[in-house]
Amino acid sequence: MAEDMKQMQEEAPESRNFIHAFIEEDIAPGGQYEGMTVHTRFPPEPNGYLHIGHCKALTIDFGTAEKYHGLCNLRMDDTNPTKEDEEYVEAIKEDIHWLGFDWGDRFFYGSDYFEEDYRQAVGLIKKGLAYVCQLSPEEFRAHRGDIGVPATSPYRDRPMEESLDLFARMRAGEFPNGAMTLRAKIDLASGNFNMRDPVIYRINHMRHHRQGDKWCIYPMYDFAHPIQDALEGVTHSLCSLEFEAHRPLYNWVIEHCDLPSKPRQIEFARLGIDHTVMSKRKLRALVEDGKVSGWDDPRMPTLCGLRRRGYTPKSIRNFCDRIGVAKSTNVVEYGFLEHCLREDLNETAQRVMAVLRPVKLTITNYPEDKHETVSVENNPLDPDAGIREVTFSRHLYIEADDFMEVPVPKYKRLYPGGPECRLKGAYLITCTGCAKDDDGNVVEILAEYDPDSRGGDPADGRKVKGATIHWVDAATAADAEVRLYDNLFSDAAPDAADKNFLDCLNPASLEILTGCKVEAGLQNAVAPSSFQFMRLGYFCLDSKDSKPGHLVFNRSVSLKDSFKK
Repeated sequence: MAEDMKQMQEEAPESRNFIHAFIEEDIAPGGQYEGMTVHTRFPPEPNGYLHIGHCKALTIDFGTAEKYHGLCNLRMDDTNPTKEDEEYVEAIKEDIHWLGFDWGDRFFYGSDYFEEDYRQAVGLIKKGLAYVCQLSPEEFRAHRGDIGVPATSPYRDRPMEESLDLFARMRAGEFPNGAMTLRAKIDLASGNFNMRDPVIYRINHMRHHRQGDKWCIYPMYDFAHPIQDALEGVTHSLCSLEFEAHRPLYNWVIEHCDLPSKPRQIEFARLGIDHTVMSKRKLRALVEDGKVSGWDDPRMPTLCGLRRRGYTPKSIRNFCDRIGVAKSTNVVEYGFLEHCLREDLNETAQRVMAVLRPVKLTITNYPEDKHETVSVENNPLDPDAGIREVTFSRHLYIEADDFMEVPVPKYKRLYPGGPECRLKGAYLITCTGCAKDDDGNVVEILAEYDPDSRGGDPADGRKVKGATIHWVDAATAADAEVRLYDNLFSDAAPDAADKNFLDCLNPASLEILTGCKVEAGLQNAVAPSSFQFMRLGYFCLDSKDSKPGHLVFNRSVSLKDSFKK
């Protein structure tokens, strides 16, 4: 994995975006970080699984550090104890490693800094830059003001000694939730509401997943994050565009707290993809309401879901690199993500034969007791992939739609009296008829073969007008369950404010086929192996449900590329 990622990075085109331009300005002679190592961080909140939107952020954070031979920390933003769990921490680590990134020995928790956060808050109180406010949440909203109308607080001029005493008692657990907050004293008349004496600490009597019951007051993200960045020596705090209006507060905390360094915050646009949602709250609702099988459901935009569906690290990193880094919000077609996967798998996936909707084909002039092997290319795009031998006999399985008793115009597959067709890698056959059950359903297709056409080409050089058909040998084929996935949402914008995203679910997002037939060799496949099922698409062995004797394959992406380049 590491070697593959290194090669991928070496082959990736050199790119430069506005973030790189800022960094190069900062590290150039005379810049504020001249002579310093570029240092970034990725700070996920461990209250859910990473999704493709987080992937854009982490590739920017880790990728920028790689570009400038710098460092990137992984820090769990666990300052809010609500729904945080170690399960998510381990899943986040696994996803980042799977993508090929590593943080070395620079793994941290935001909660590691709780004591320092508290100390810095006390320091602000002593400087006259913070005070304890006793407005209730309802009163706080009523005193917030409006455009052109300043906010107010009757506690703004509270004596420093009184705020210090109350803040210490807040920490000691003397007051209930919502009774008090600690607010920074900045500017109640600011046009940026984030600067109107924002709350930097609140009371929350909730057990923390790491700290237990040690704390009952927790710092707000806007206060804790710049402190954490500065303590870790981060030079560039790269974050999504919704934090642009919070940057003045980030800078205020850096300027007025006693910190060892001064990071710079730079914002970029979040990733939007059509036919999906990126909100953790909504993704959690899909899981908890049973709309999907779990966070790793292959229809989910989570990295564990995409991995289970068959997406590769290279395809996802290429996707993130190629959509670029923008300053304005945009929505990318889901088809482009599929395009990036298709590109990768087209070069790397082994070609195999599988029949999803099987019907028996009997070659009536092929000896009943004869069995042989024929050669099939593993991947025609890879000269080193070689060939493999697959078994062939009188009885085969082919796709049901490769036969029509009464053909439509221009139909070039099997029908009675129709043209010769190639069996992939084997022989030419001509359909002679079919057998039906009592209900009139076709249960067996009858054909004759040309013994001199081994390899699929006629010995006399005659032109073959029919199609090439894939097949599997009935004598050796393995049974499989195949899951065909489509977009989870039928609406291109299920996240729109005027819609209930649950009403936009696609009822045809999953089709499960049983009784499928695959080459015998696939019984030895190991997840997450990917294959091109000839003429059908790219599939991977399901890492969760597949087991010996019960093969389960997920369709990763179809063969047809719908993305408009």
